[in-house]
Amino acid sequence: MRIGYGWDSHEFKRGIPLKIGGVTLPHPKGLGGHSDGDVLLHAITDALLGAVAAPDIGSLFPPSDPQWKGAESAVFLQEALKRVKAAGYAIANLDSTLILSEPKIGPHAAAIRARVSELLSLPGDA
Repeated sequence: MRIGYGWDSHEFKRGIPLKIGGVTLPHPKGLGGHSDGDVLLHAITDALLGAVAAPDIGSLFPPSDPQWKGAESAVFLQEALKRVKAAGYAIANLDSTLILSEPKIGPHAAAIRARVSELLSLPGDA
């Protein structure tokens, strides 16, 4: 069994969509970043990479590389999942914590959970 830990943070910016866990949430501000700024998928990606001692998200997808400008964070997550499987491991459980002042996540939690589960090919209760 391997355990990974990942975290991420971005500042709010007007005029960009707010994506959390692969779901676009209704909000006047999004999270700035070189990619789509999805802090949840970034943190999960880093946790998976760390669990198998792979390079971190910034090394694999550097913000200095224009090909990742505006990229969907699901692409990063899929690469991390490939590396987990290539190392001979599988995800048994995933737990995440979001710390933000806005928006309220409760109304969107089920959609976020479903999307993350779909991206990782996991049942919703994993």
